[in-house]
Amino acid sequence: MFNKENKSTRDAYGEAIFALAKTNKNIVVVSADLAESTRVQKFAKKYPERFFEVGVAEQNMLGVAAGLSLSGKTVFASSFAVFSPGRNWDQLRVSICYSESNVKIVSTHAGLSVGEDGASHQALEDIAITRVLPNLLVISPLDYEETKKAVIAIAKIKNPVYLRLHRQTSPQITDSKTPFQIGKANILQAGKNLTLVGCGPILHEAIKAAENLKKQNISVEIINCHTIKPLDKNTILKSLQKTKKLITLEEHQIAGGLGSAILEQVVSSYSVPVKLIGVQDTFGESGKPSELWHKYKIDSQYIEQEILKIIKNPR
Repeated sequence: MFNKENKSTRDAYGEAIFALAKTNKNIVVVSADLAESTRVQKFAKKYPERFFEVGVAEQNMLGVAAGLSLSGKTVFASSFAVFSPGRNWDQLRVSICYSESNVKIVSTHAGLSVGEDGASHQALEDIAITRVLPNLLVISPLDYEETKKAVIAIAKIKNPVYLRLHRQTSPQITDSKTPFQIGKANILQAGKNLTLVGCGPILHEAIKAAENLKKQNISVEIINCHTIKPLDKNTILKSLQKTKKLITLEEHQIAGGLGSAILEQVVSSYSVPVKLIGVQDTFGESGKPSELWHKYKIDSQYIEQEILKIIKNPR
């Protein structure tokens, strides 16, 4: 099913920003003592005059980033998702979003799959606290290739952006020819019995579940909603008009996440049976990613069970 080497979205970011810097002299990077972990160390070594290390000071990182943007720079501010936007939300709100600064907040280590680092480092609330902010685009790429395309795309626009990335390697589902457009969801797999909309690498668990259900002649339409804000309401609505049933999937709290956005903006005007799959009002814990996905009921086994339930008992 997945016949390519697993790669991480944070590695894709590091490679993409390094490649962009060769031709776009306007790009600068600000880091909060996590250059290696966020994969910008190669950029820092090659372009020291365009790299700003502020230390363990995430609030200051965004203040510096906002100032650099005012001088005409395209700024990428890199940290862990639990710290940025977790620790610097005030600066994100006022200095970046209210001011419409040309700053891209790129945050790695999102979700449960940080693994053994445990609850203190597992960002499960970041989509909720970013998508609520005016002027901020929120993007959660599916895989390695899509992350590279996302970095290239956000470098071309002036909007503030939150780019949500992950630590662990994951299957490569897209390739260099797969289209990517900010605000436009992609149908990964066409189907007629149910629509499943998700974001981020966890979608590979949905693909596994859907593949297994083909043995029972169940056809699932899988939509990669990489852009959470602005949401591609039309693609989701068109699919729901065909399947009449919806499951959402995310490596994030159910409250305030992608599923909530779809309920607010799509299902509120086109009612269908819905199941939201995500973390249910709890913190994470230490463990291997696969173990955590299973415990918190976001793995392929649980997804498959929920698809069967909603198909057999839609109301």
